Amino acid sequence: METKKRYPVDIQDFQEIREGGYVYIDKTGYVYQLVKNGAKYNFLSRPRRFGKSMLVSTLKAYFEGRRELFEGLALGSLEKDWTSYPVILLSLAGFKGDNISTLKQYIENQWDAYEEKYEVRTTKRDVGVRFAQLVNLLYKKFGQRVVVLIDEYDTPVLNVLHRGDKREQIRDFMQSVYAPLKDLGPQLHFVLITGITKFSQLSIFSMLNNISNISMRKEYAAICGITPDEVNQQLSASIEAMASNYGLDYEATIAELRSYYDGYKFLWPSPDIFNPYSLINCFDWEEIKPFWFESGTPTFVVETLKKHKVQPSQLEHFEATPQDFDAPIDNVVRLVPLLYQSGYLTIKGYDKITKRYLLEIPNKEVRLGLMNSLLPNYVEEPMLARNIVADMVVAISKGDIDEALKKMKVFFRTVPYCRGARSEGHWQQMLYVIFSLFGAYADVEVHTADGRVDLAMIYCQKLYLWEIKINGSAQTAINQIDIKEYAERFRHCPYPTVKIGINFSVKQRTITDWIIKG
Repeated sequence: METKKRYPVDIQDFQEIREGGYVYIDKTGYVYQLVKNGAKYNFLSRPRRFGKSMLVSTLKAYFEGRRELFEGLALGSLEKDWTSYPVILLSLAGFKGDNISTLKQYIENQWDAYEEKYEVRTTKRDVGVRFAQLVNLLYKKFGQRVVVLIDEYDTPVLNVLHRGDKREQIRDFMQSVYAPLKDLGPQLHFVLITGITKFSQLSIFSMLNNISNISMRKEYAAICGITPDEVNQQLSASIEAMASNYGLDYEATIAELRSYYDGYKFLWPSPDIFNPYSLINCFDWEEIKPFWFESGTPTFVVETLKKHKVQPSQLEHFEATPQDFDAPIDNVVRLVPLLYQSGYLTIKGYDKITKRYLLEIPNKEVRLGLMNSLLPNYVEEPMLARNIVADMVVAISKGDIDEALKKMKVFFRTVPYCRGARSEGHWQQMLYVIFSLFGAYADVEVHTADGRVDLAMIYCQKLYLWEIKINGSAQTAINQIDIKEYAERFRHCPYPTVKIGINFSVKQRTITDWIIKG
């Protein structure tokens, strides 16, 4: 019996992965290119759990001269002159606090560890000054310039992004920590800073005016994440195991994995990128489910969506200029930088004439996760609502739309009354959330030659056109679909069309009648 592969679930240490015989997607060619051809100061933005910490750990092993760890990898054959440098890796990835004293101690503990490792002793107690002294001590002791790696530099600020004075205090403190980098140039060999976003107001970027932001450089498009080619070349056995488990062939399994975990692009053009955290967990568990979202939705994302009163369907399509990707999110004015850099939107197209990017939700995992996160904004009992939605999925999968609408009638009883309940738009969004929760493709306000379809949905190889009326009648709704020939807008769709007219009663807070044609 073949031994099951070991997958590095929640392991971000390069040495542990290599020595432990875990599956490793070879990114060392990018490491070599970055070190040999890149700038001295570098910044990389990628979403959480997307391989930034793994990249930093790989760089650490390389600069420490750990040649044995790279045997059989791209870098092992590329590098001919191995040199050992003193390395300081400041990781803020695990910081969960929200006050300066906790943050100070968190960083101090890492300085203590490096003093012990390299057998040096600093005398300064200020965290930033101590950082500078540590670099200078290492430079003098080893006669080599120092490598500085800062992982998830923005975590402390993101933890308190919506907390006013707390945010300012943490930001100012982190400025003092990073400030020494400006004057340490002669003692530094290489610097990489990673994070989710680029905080323009954090002095690390103003003082290092020569920092190279490699986040959207084409040569580093796949430096984090897993490409389809890497899946086929390095994970084919894992695909075959999944295929056997699901009773699918190889190509069908790849298609299912891509629909859930693929679709990220961090520039245009770019290969598609799989979410590495979800894909590795999927192979380990031999199950397809939303691993990335279940690992924790950042509070600052949900709070920002609430603050800006973003309707669920608005998350489907955004346009952005190149400047939007570099806009500050310290005081969020536009949602694009936050949602893109956090991984909830990704690049799906680019118009060369207008120089505008099209941003969309990357895949099914993110869409389902977002809808689940937003569901409590619409219903009083989210768990009950999810169970009802599951019953609706079963009914629609069988083609029994009438039964599904009966379930929906019960579902809307869980929706609290709000001022927006008198508008068709409110119920459009509710339908959009419902359909998104069971993995359907849905879009609202779809323009036609003579009007707008309230909601179009594709599910189980059928196209559903929904028209909504408030305190009216389902007959009026279905007549509008026919009179305005909404189906003509979708004449090239390969699926049969089902027309549905429904009426909502504001007083009863649910559907009162419906008509199904097709």
